[in-house]
Amino acid sequence: MKTLYVTDLDGTLLNSDVKISSRSLEIINSLVENGMHFTFATARSLVSAATVTQGLNLKLPVAVYNGTFIMDKETGEIIHSNFFSDEENSVIQAVIKRYSLNPFVYSFVNGEEKVSYNKNYSNRGKREYIESRKNDRRMTPLDNDKTLFDGKVFYYSIIGREKDLSVFFSEIKSLGDYRVTFQQDIYSEYFWCEIMPKNASKAKAVEKLKKLYSFDKIVAFGDALNDMPMFQIADRCYAVENAVNELKDISTKEILSNNNDGVALFLQQEFNK
Repeated sequence: MKTLYVTDLDGTLLNSDVKISSRSLEIINSLVENGMHFTFATARSLVSAATVTQGLNLKLPVAVYNGTFIMDKETGEIIHSNFFSDEENSVIQAVIKRYSLNPFVYSFVNGEEKVSYNKNYSNRGKREYIESRKNDRRMTPLDNDKTLFDGKVFYYSIIGREKDLSVFFSEIKSLGDYRVTFQQDIYSEYFWCEIMPKNASKAKAVEKLKKLYSFDKIVAFGDALNDMPMFQIADRCYAVENAVNELKDISTKEILSNNNDGVALFLQQEFNK
């Protein structure tokens, strides 16, 4: 039986220091070297994910941007992609403007991946995100909104207070067949509203990997609401101790927390049976 093991990163494989512990790295790398089929599915970009997973030796592609892309971790080659249509972009952008929101717009402009934003409008959550990406070549601060939505757009991300985003979230979710998530950042009090093409999800990406590599079973690990679709299509699913209750309710079993090497120790036990 050929099984794919797939984990979320933040809050699941990554600890509170936003790292994979040396213990987890050692365990997982050894298991991969000995034949375990392992990868990750994350809301992060490949650039961001590569930074926090340094030392993790994978032999399979990874799912990034909540499954919007499947990419080769080492080369950056796009194996599978999802983009918004012009019509979908028009609807989303009109609602963003009507609510006077200031998104990060993820797109490819002339073949180059960019994260564009208007630098004149900000809040602390947005500033903290920008500061955490200060060496990221994708970050593209703009003086106005004239070119904010240029290129082939595949992702919108808006950071703000729950009260400022909840009504927008409800409306945008009702207007079209998009993938929309709304949840609190695990590292701060700010909320993120993220909008993706309808076929972009961790679940869809994992199912695509299953088909591409002829896996028979999927085993998933996670901690947050955006992991629920992936849990729902998995044959077995494990929520870390620090996961939200909604995810624990549908999990096969609860495992140790992200700060206690829960994923790695589970895998070690699984393969040492």
